[in-house]
Amino acid sequence: MLASQVIKIAVVAAFVSFTVCVLIVGSQRWHGKLTLDHDLDGIQKYHTTAVPRVGGFAVVAGIICTLLFFIIIYPGQIATLHANSAMKLLIASLPAVVAGITEDLIKGVSVKVRLTATISSALIASALLGATVQHLDIWGIDSLLVFMPFALVVTAIVVAGGANAINIIDGFNGLSGSVIAIISAALGFLAWQAGDVLVATLAVLSLGVAVGFLLVNYPTGKLFLGDGGAYFLGFWVSEIAVLLLVRNPSVNAWQVLSICAYPVIEVLYSIYRRKFIGRSSPCEADGSHLHTLVYRRVAVKLIPYNAAPAWIRNAAVACVMVPCIGLIVLISVIAGGRMIGGLLLVFAQVLLYVVIYKRLARGYWRRRHATSVAVDIDTNGELS
Repeated sequence: MLASQVIKIAVVAAFVSFTVCVLIVGSQRWHGKLTLDHDLDGIQKYHTTAVPRVGGFAVVAGIICTLLFFIIIYPGQIATLHANSAMKLLIASLPAVVAGITEDLIKGVSVKVRLTATISSALIASALLGATVQHLDIWGIDSLLVFMPFALVVTAIVVAGGANAINIIDGFNGLSGSVIAIISAALGFLAWQAGDVLVATLAVLSLGVAVGFLLVNYPTGKLFLGDGGAYFLGFWVSEIAVLLLVRNPSVNAWQVLSICAYPVIEVLYSIYRRKFIGRSSPCEADGSHLHTLVYRRVAVKLIPYNAAPAWIRNAAVACVMVPCIGLIVLISVIAGGRMIGGLLLVFAQVLLYVVIYKRLARGYWRRRHATSVAVDIDTNGELS
């Protein structure tokens, strides 16, 4: 793929995504009853005013319009842009997108239904594009992946898990959009190195729409990605990773996992934390994700309450986390090409995550305990 084609795709995708985002924000007085997130007291809510949470419409529109634009304006380049395959991936994404956007509008779709929808999207993509995991560079597992039922189960877990992982990290302005942009750029670069024009095109499309969305979402949070947008982009990037491995057996699966590690570790650790530490349902929402602890222990310390508008503290989370994630992904691209390098980078990220999480969590709960004791003393005159 020529550099000029990459730039054109990214610019058109970003422009359409940005334009639709602006239209959604500008017209919210007409659709706000359905689209605004009025739940300001929710356990994972850190915005102070009602905000539209239907950014999914913008990112989906960005990809559709970009593909149509190149099909109509540059008909001779359809084969180069692989528009047919991209359209098939869009069709496959429909169950995940519909379930997510329905949740954004009526706020009554269960976690099980949304999980089933993302699994369905993964299976449809497998049928339409052959996007079925065939190797993970794990001894023993790879030999089982030759059996289609097992391969389909693994593919469903990988793609549905990736879609839900992006939804989980979508907690503060700029965080999930930036992670999508970073991962898309890295996977697109690997695809370009491998000469895979289709996967590179898919990656540039998601990079473009993510940037267009970020221009409205960050830093002030005028529009949220919502479940529809998070599921769609999570599904899209997960499929990029799967197709990269399926179409390019020489690509190291551990390098791909290292690039995508942050959201994957977040969702797996959240399941472990809720199930085995909190003794609660893994599907139960809580306010104890890494990004939440960064907000409570770092952002609030950098920008104290009443010192600045709330959106500045909210935006500070991405300022802290995104450069670190970007650096790790860059190292993964440079040093993760060999299996041992990718393997070590994945384990290093797991260790780093756990150490940082426990340090922030320990400090947070110590501070909360001290605050509750101080309140008891102030209220009762003695320790209760």
